Amino acid sequence: MSEITVYHYDAFSTVPGKGNPAGVVFHADSLSEEAMQQIAHKVGFNETVFVMRSKFADVRLRYFTPGHEINLCGHATMASMFGLKTRGLLEDKQSITIETNVGILPIQFQQDGDTINIEMKQDQPRFMPFQGDIEKLANSINLTTDDIDLSTPIVYGTTGTWTLLIPIRKRTSFQQMKPDSSLFPEILVENPKASLHPFTLETRDSDALMHARHFSSPFSGTTEDPVTGTASGVMSVYYLEYMNSEMDQAHFVVEQGHEVGRDGKVHVSVVRNGQDMDVRIRGTAVFVEEMKVELDT
Repeated sequence: MSEITVYHYDAFSTVPGKGNPAGVVFHADSLSEEAMQQIAHKVGFNETVFVMRSKFADVRLRYFTPGHEINLCGHATMASMFGLKTRGLLEDKQSITIETNVGILPIQFQQDGDTINIEMKQDQPRFMPFQGDIEKLANSINLTTDDIDLSTPIVYGTTGTWTLLIPIRKRTSFQQMKPDSSLFPEILVENPKASLHPFTLETRDSDALMHARHFSSPFSGTTEDPVTGTASGVMSVYYLEYMNSEMDQAHFVVEQGHEVGRDGKVHVSVVRNGQDMDVRIRGTAVFVEEMKVELDT
């Protein structure tokens, strides 16, 4: 058996035990895809990210849930970038590029006092209409259709990973949400592997514009993502497309994770440039602990 060191970071927070946990494996070039999947399954976090050499960028990142590989993950990117920076593996570089399954994306580092802020560009956004049963959708997270705000559409959105964006009237509904993810695939007829992302403009903190939760696809092997980067990024585009279509840009804070005791914040930015959208998220991370994982092969 070989033993792998996994570094646990919490993203979108400076406080261990808050934000979104991610496993990071540095120098992962020698690991097979099967080994990566096995490590992610044993770690059990929503995502574990593997940092590798790249011929096309400064580093290559591969992201795995306990159940399968995904193309892009915001919080695991924050965790790995924070780890690389604080461990001195990026020298003094203030900007780098990362190779991901959605392409090469730029990363920038900004020092704010003792905090390292990481800005990550995301993939070009896409939306797809949801034409499933809204009552069944609401029931699958323990709500009724009255809780959903149908003044703007329920749509699938992606800036690298597909999620279903569900506008909710009131923040009080978020406390009563209980996902039954086994029901998701039959409701998400157009995109059965998508996650669910209910959100509202009623926030707990005055500096935030949106409050959200994120319920994982049943195929991923997890239930809830405390603070999500890619979903927060696509929410910024949703805001321009469906809530303020006359605006060309938006910059705001998304709060998430309060209901599971892991609150964190994501700064999002979107700029409309003709047909293109420049979507970026910004956050930080904190080191928690080293973990040892034994491979079965």
